[in-house]
Amino acid sequence: MTASAGSSTHDAAGDESESKSLCDQARDLAENGHLNRAAQVYERVVEGGAQRYLPLAALGLAVVRHDMGEVAASRSAARTAIGTGHPEFAPRAAYHLALSFEAEGDAEQARAAWRDVLDSGNNRYRPAAHYGLARLAEDRGDTETAEAHWDQVLSSDSVEIVPEAAHDYAARLLARGLTDAAADVVHRGLELGEHTGLRLLLGAVHVEYAIGAFAAVVTEAGARGGEPREGAGPAPEAPGAAPEGAVAPEVAGGAVELLARLLAVRGDGEAAERVWADGLAHRDPATADEVRARLRRGFLAPDPETAEQEDGQAREDEVWWDPYVEAAAAQHSAPMLTGELFVALNRMYTHLALPLAQGENNAAALRRALEEAVRTPGQYVWGRALHDDFRERLRLAAGSREPVLPEDWPDAAE
Repeated sequence: MTASAGSSTHDAAGDESESKSLCDQARDLAENGHLNRAAQVYERVVEGGAQRYLPLAALGLAVVRHDMGEVAASRSAARTAIGTGHPEFAPRAAYHLALSFEAEGDAEQARAAWRDVLDSGNNRYRPAAHYGLARLAEDRGDTETAEAHWDQVLSSDSVEIVPEAAHDYAARLLARGLTDAAADVVHRGLELGEHTGLRLLLGAVHVEYAIGAFAAVVTEAGARGGEPREGAGPAPEAPGAAPEGAVAPEVAGGAVELLARLLAVRGDGEAAERVWADGLAHRDPATADEVRARLRRGFLAPDPETAEQEDGQAREDEVWWDPYVEAAAAQHSAPMLTGELFVALNRMYTHLALPLAQGENNAAALRRALEEAVRTPGQYVWGRALHDDFRERLRLAAGSREPVLPEDWPDAAE
């Protein structure tokens, strides 16, 4: 089945020597970007009947045709190389063919090509073939077959394949929630070679372990105390509640914060929001206060020197925008809220600056600009609270007098 790599009857006539020279020429042409000329030279060797260099020329032709976008011709040349049974070039051609079919989504043809790699008997390419077959099995949901191929890959000593395959497999295991198995695969991959992707996954594994540890503390602290919110459902990370007082408030609050923030980092924003909400609803007021203080870390605090307002009213600790900032912190959507504020500010500035830039001095133009600027926040969910806050401040400033604003302020002019 395997063609001889030794001399042949063509050697005497000099055909083999010429074929070798043509293959070298074709390779140089391909490396310098002259794909069409390289393909023509490779075809001369394939059609010339020089059996010793036929596998090499057919493989080279397959690669060049593929790079030229001529997929059918590339696959035909690859099959020619596979048919020679050459111990080196036949499995390489099958490898190339398998990747071509995988890229096209033809799983059956890809699987057959990977089998050709295994059947070639060249152990150098076996890890790549098992890796390919593992991917295909995963894609069709056959995890048992995939696991057998993954084990074959990870048991090899291929420094080119093992770290990359370990990265692929570990990521799939993590996605299925199999953290311990993923950790084992990551370490097996790193034993054979350094890989930045594996280092990243190792960090992700530690994040998952940390999530589990913090969730255990949250569960012990009974962070799901209080009445459940309508439609909220149970938090999977903290399914039970221990008796109150089992965990100190600062410990419980720290666990809630770290668990919520790690869930957000993992991309599970809804679970993170539930953890914050459950912590804020804790039956122990001290624990709930601790959670709130951690959620509000970094919030704008009133300046003690200006706590007294011009109207003589003491400023409260919480201003109208705090609930929106708090919700954004719990939902991990602070960048979105910040973006909304800047967009609103930009639009208000444009409304106010345009009459000045255009030199409009009439009262009607200035009033129209002010009205448009004042109405801008009303388009956002937090805008109504701003308008209501202004209405209340106006009422306090006016004393016993009624505010001189229409009921639908600021949606309509006076």
